[in-house]
Amino acid sequence: MRELADVPAVEVISRSAVMLMSSAAEKLGLSDEDPENSPHLDLDEARRVITALAGLVTASVEFLGPHAGPIREGLQALQRAFREQSAHPDAPGAGPGEKYTGPVY
Repeated sequence: MRELADVPAVEVISRSAVMLMSSAAEKLGLSDEDPENSPHLDLDEARRVITALAGLVTASVEFLGPHAGPIREGLQALQRAFREQSAHPDAPGAGPGEKYTGPVY
């Protein structure tokens, strides 16, 4: 196990983003065969995690280098999945994290 002080900032940020993405996917039920009936489905929690991820990505994009593109794509995929999972989808620009990323269609 490495000391946290020895871990480059970009690695800490990337790992945090991956953890937030994984959490959001679980809370959207995406790990289950039938996401709509997943026992883990919790859109309120998913909204919070996606918004936190959007804030992290927006604030750190300049430091992510080649990791920025895939992380942004993952975030957008989660935002679209949230919209699809919602019974009453938010208006464009009002979805989770969209105040940081702009509207996702």
